[in-house]
Amino acid sequence: MGRGAALRLGPAALTLAMAVAVTGCGDSGDGAGGSARDAPGASASSGLPRPPRPLSGAELCVSAVGYWAREMLDGGEPYGDYQSMGLSNRQYDILREVVDAARTAKRDQGARAARELIDRQVRRACTDGYRDGGPSRGPWQS
Repeated sequence: MGRGAALRLGPAALTLAMAVAVTGCGDSGDGAGGSARDAPGASASSGLPRPPRPLSGAELCVSAVGYWAREMLDGGEPYGDYQSMGLSNRQYDILREVVDAARTAKRDQGARAARELIDRQVRRACTDGYRDGGPSRGPWQS
């Protein structure tokens, strides 16, 4: 590829091409460089990093509901309905109950106590709600 072609690709494409070229250099065998096999988290068989473990339904619930509960406690108003917030109906029910309790705790005991209550109640409700699996599994599907 000539100089004119690289300029037509733009800076982002040129940067990507340079990163690919540099990444492919690896260990030259002189002891000065490392290789992908030496990188933390690399798979011994492929030399590539292992992908992160997918989150469980309960972990996703804790993350999403906890986020929105803290936002709403701090006075934020979500836009749209529960689906536009990225929540299921079950998660939205948890959110409403937790926010009601957290607002009371904030009024009576302060913001720190309310945030701690959110963390405890969201984790408990999400763990209980997803104990039997996600929405496509459970006793109601029998």
